[in-house]
This record gives sequence, structure tokens and C-alpha cells, in this order.
Amino acid sequence: MKILLYPVRESWDVLCLRPGIDKSDLENIVTTIIDKVKTEKDKAVNYFSAKYDGFTPVNLKVEEAELLETSVKISNKLKNAINTAKTNIETFHSAQLINEPVIETTKGVKCWRKNVAIEKVGLYIPGGSAPLFSTLLMLGIPAKLAGCNEIVICTPAGKDGKISPLILYTAQLIGLTEIFKIGGAQAIAAMAYGTQTIPKVYKIFGPGNQYVTKAKELVQKDGIAIDMPAGPSEVLVIADMHANPEFVASDLLSQAEHGPDSQVIMLTNNKDLIGKVKFQVEKQSESLPRKEIALKALENSTLILLPTLNDCIDFSNRYAPEHLIINTSDTKAIADKIINAGSVFLGNYSCESAGDYASGTNHTLPTNGNARNYSGVSTESFLKKISFQEISAEGIRNLGPSIELMAEAECLIGHKTSVSLRLKSLLYD
Repeated sequence: MKILLYPVRESWDVLCLRPGIDKSDLENIVTTIIDKVKTEKDKAVNYFSAKYDGFTPVNLKVEEAELLETSVKISNKLKNAINTAKTNIETFHSAQLINEPVIETTKGVKCWRKNVAIEKVGLYIPGGSAPLFSTLLMLGIPAKLAGCNEIVICTPAGKDGKISPLILYTAQLIGLTEIFKIGGAQAIAAMAYGTQTIPKVYKIFGPGNQYVTKAKELVQKDGIAIDMPAGPSEVLVIADMHANPEFVASDLLSQAEHGPDSQVIMLTNNKDLIGKVKFQVEKQSESLPRKEIALKALENSTLILLPTLNDCIDFSNRYAPEHLIINTSDTKAIADKIINAGSVFLGNYSCESAGDYASGTNHTLPTNGNARNYSGVSTESFLKKISFQEISAEGIRNLGPSIELMAEAECLIGHKTSVSLRLKSLLYD
């Protein structure tokens, strides 16, 4: 990891840049995949599965028998852990289902909004070297709570044509059965436009590699909604002299092991902590099975010494991290000043891993600075809100004259007339 001592504010924007990846031809490659899936549908899906994943599925859809046989492959201890996470995620996300009251804005004018679930949603669940069954919990549970009629899951299978038992078990636990053995940009295209086998959806959720991210970006142009712009995972830690260096280092490494393009940053006002954390990072990384991935990520990561904790807060708000850990003596005072972050973890024992798995909050969060204007996934992400209004005779009498004047000022006489006719009819009642 790089160490920076008291970088001037003028350099902060550069320090906030995420690791660059080679995007040459990325859009052309993904556009070709999308266009081929649009026109050739299942045939194209099978072609790209063979090309990129090394297998051609006999059946794209997971059969019921495959779902049923997964339970015996998962230990009871792990099942209990997954159930604990499921309960906590359900508890937190069910509290987000709030019915708004009817508001009388003017006497006789009532306005309100109703929650309506998005009918068809698609969940992309990464497989690869780390099958993210936890992401299925984070997306599937709020989708079910919201009441989405159709929930489609796409997740890549291995070269043996099988999906991780953990993903299949989790899907079964939540009650999801529309699961398809497809990954990459072709999965996003299939859910966006539909194929003979894979249903078209109205909104697509889930993280993925640069091809998946680019595909989500491109299908948006055709009116398919997505959860948010996503990129490599990241964490920023604000720590002071009271922080435990072992804990801080473990938090940095837990994100670094996600992928070589992940980024981790520590900000502190204590120079001694820099050396202690660096030592712990080096020590703990030696025992990581994904050591090489973590070390690659650490090449893009930094330990930064700033004059005060207020400077650390300012830097963090400019960086807008996906995950922010505040490990200081007075976490509340700092938390109150945070305005840009995906999810915040307070105190010595609030490790980011808790949010990734089981505390209850959602781990599908904005990255790459998008926490400045995006929220993480919630139950509301799977809902749309329809506004209603009901105006009585008394209401149109009270409000009508104002509408007439405003419509006339905008030279929209048809708008004015629709009110005037109603007001005139009331003169004879």
C-alpha cells in the first residue's frame, strides 16, 4: 500500500480517482453481444456461454430436481447462518414498507401515493470464483417483500454446467424458482429483451464485472431500468489513535480480496497508526487464500495521514465511498457530518463484513463516487409510487381560480378551460 503524508487539498480529486481498467473495445464487445442476443435470442445466449464460460447448457433453466437436491450439500451450521442473515435482512427491509397518509393540501383537495411493486425484475448473481449467494439474499428478499410478480435470476454456471449449491439453496429458501444458467453481458441482454426461454424484465439488479456493468449501462438506453451504476468494491476507513490496527487492517483486506480492481483507503490523523496498520496488512495478507488478488488491489490503495479528523471527514465526503468505517473515539460526531457514503459502519466492532452478510442492511451499494447521488438497494428499489388525487366540488372552488390564472399565464387555454367549465357548472348547483 502507498503511504501519503499530509497531501494538499488541491491533490484530493486525483487521490479520489478509482483504479483505471482497460476499457478499449469494451463498449463494442458488449454492444455486439447485446445485438446478437436481441436478434438470435437463446441461440446467441448458448453461443456466448460456450465462448466465455466454457459450456453450452442443455437447459438454460434450472430444473426443480436440481433445486431440491441442493439442501443435502449444505451443512446445517451454514444453513443456520444463512437463516440468521435471512431473518435480519427481512426484519430491516420489511420496516421500509411504509404506507403514506392521505394529505389534504387545500380544503377539498386530497393527494396521496400508493406503493406498487415492479411487476418483473431480474437479479444478476455473480458466480465465478466467489458465488455470491449473499447477494441473492440482498436482492431476492426485498423483491419478495415488495411483492414483485416475476423474479428472474441469472447466474453463471461452471464449466461442468452446474450452479453453486449455495446459490440454489438460497434461492429455494427465499422461494425463487426462475433461475437461469447464464452469466456475463449476455445475461443482462437476455433479461432486458427476453429470449424464447428467459423472460423480459422491467428492471435489472445486481453487481458484476466490467462487461455486466457496461451491459446494464447500455440497456438503460432502451428504457430498461437498473438499480445503479456499479463498479469494483471499495472501503474507506476513518481511524484515530484509539482504533485497533488489527481490526483496521482486516477491514481493508476484506475488501481488497474482492478483486484486483477493488480499492481500500485509510484516513487518519495519527501518524503512528499508519505504520501499525501497514504491518498488520502485510502480516494478515499472508494467510489469505485470495492473497494474490488482495495484493493486486493493494497496489491501488493508500494509507493517508491528514492533519485533523475534520480533514478526514472532508476527504471522505469528496471520495463518497461505497463502504465507510468510522473507527474513532467519537463515532457519532463524525457520522453526523457524513453526507456521501453508501453504507456506514460505526465503532470498533462494526466490521464491513457484517453488512455484507447478516446485520440486515443491504450490501448492494453505489460505487465509484456514485454515493454522491445514489442510495443503496432497498425494498423501495423494487417499488414504484403512483400518485393519486381527488378533488371535490369544494376543492375545485377553492383551488380552481389559481389554476386558471397559472394556465393563462403559460398560454395553455385548454388547461384553463378544463377548470373554468367545472367552476361554471357549480354556479347552477
